[in-house]
Amino acid sequence: MHELSRFTALRVDTKANTFKVPRAAFVRPEVLEAERERIFNRCWLYLGHASEIAKPGQFVTRTVAGRTLIFNRTQKGEVRAFLNTCPHRGATVCREKAGSAKHFQCIYHGWVFDDNGKIADQPGQDSYASGFNERGEANLKPPPRLEEYRGLYFVCFDKDAVDLATYLGAAREYIDLIVDQSESGMVILGGTQEYSINANWKLLVENSIDGYHAATTHATYMDYLKNTAGALAATGVAGVGRDLGNGHAVIEYSAPWGRPIGQWIPAWGESGKAEIERIVAGLTKRFGEERAKRIALKNRNLLIFPNLIINDIMAITVRTFYPLAPDLLHVNAWAMAPAEESEAARKTRLENFLEFIGPGGFATPDDVEALQNCQVGFSNADQVPWNDISKGMGKPAPFADDEEQMRGFWRGWDARINSADNAR
Repeated sequence: MHELSRFTALRVDTKANTFKVPRAAFVRPEVLEAERERIFNRCWLYLGHASEIAKPGQFVTRTVAGRTLIFNRTQKGEVRAFLNTCPHRGATVCREKAGSAKHFQCIYHGWVFDDNGKIADQPGQDSYASGFNERGEANLKPPPRLEEYRGLYFVCFDKDAVDLATYLGAAREYIDLIVDQSESGMVILGGTQEYSINANWKLLVENSIDGYHAATTHATYMDYLKNTAGALAATGVAGVGRDLGNGHAVIEYSAPWGRPIGQWIPAWGESGKAEIERIVAGLTKRFGEERAKRIALKNRNLLIFPNLIINDIMAITVRTFYPLAPDLLHVNAWAMAPAEESEAARKTRLENFLEFIGPGGFATPDDVEALQNCQVGFSNADQVPWNDISKGMGKPAPFADDEEQMRGFWRGWDARINSADNAR
């Protein structure tokens, strides 16, 4: 057995319908090293949304898989991305999180770059040889790949990777269901939520597409909804979990909370009901009744492998997270909404976003505690070595509270970590 596979080999028995994941994969530093090389250096990773740089000159800076990047729109309206490192002596060029600029200037020696990343000025330029930048080595360096799908921009640090659309595969259907909520386009609202969790990053992947834990981990929220007048719709919880291939996965389900895109609850009153009916009528006109109902009434927790989660539930959250250590991850999250949404619907959406999914909401603190408890429990991995992810295995159509979608993630992870061409 290859040395790494001692800590990463899955134990799958299709006859017994059992699926086991080694707990060593959550604690061993050599596993994280392999993940950085074989997953985060090779997969498409979410960078940002078009609405964040809607106007010429706008930029945001992001850290993606340990690399700092500038994500900007040029004066001509073209979208660009650059590694946020000066080619001269390596200083960070842009130190602001967001803003608007025609040029970027390095604080160290004053080199100036235009919004296409090209060197525009160097103090003491006369002292440089003629043709100094013939090969473009004095320009800001772009990541090897930058591509977009439905306003979502991704980078990839592997120049030979498949194109983004091919990589997304069956997950595109669910991105479309989310983006099609708006006729005029989706937008990111406000700023970024940032927090850290003392747990392995894969625990948050599992948690984000786990329908099994809600009734116990989030019992307080369910009780809150039941005891708040008009806070529930007349519907239960039912749905399916799907392995979308390539590590992507989703749960799609109905739920009793209100959805500003199309599921009314009594707490929103008659004016809210009229607005919901108008929204659903517009969706029906655009897509037909069947697809309109799916967009409006179904919730989705979508994983784009390895670490992009889009929760289309009582609000829409776009969330990424990266490992800093085997037992530490950093989270960034943003709220998303239809651009044309009314002020009242937007207020409801943001309240829902903060109430349930925000760092101080009902859900996130519960989830953080659960994941950190798991990480503590993994200290016994030598004696209790396996996580069980077998629920619903063998069913022709696993439910949303089964674990097929998690098995989909682990199949994608296994293919990248343990495949023959990676075992080197």
